[in-house]
Amino acid sequence: MPALDEKQNITLRLSRKTIQKARVLAAQRSTSISGLLTSQIEQLAEKEDDYERAMDRAFARMEKGFHMGKIPKLDRDALHERR
Repeated sequence: MPALDEKQNITLRLSRKTIQKARVLAAQRSTSISGLLTSQIEQLAEKEDDYERAMDRAFARMEKGFHMGKIPKLDRDALHERR
């Protein structure tokens, strides 16, 4: 099985108009269309990883619970007492 960091080529089908815009963008950034797409896809994947890590941390905090200070213990009658 190939290593996960090993590079692999992919093929895309884009409209001529999109390809022309991509050429201009790539030239403005001093890179190729391949380099431009690689950078964008890697950024998307990294953002998704960051989001998943944040969600994992948030769920872990919720499972642990939060200290809400001293909470008085009340019985059922005291909770439903009419004033």
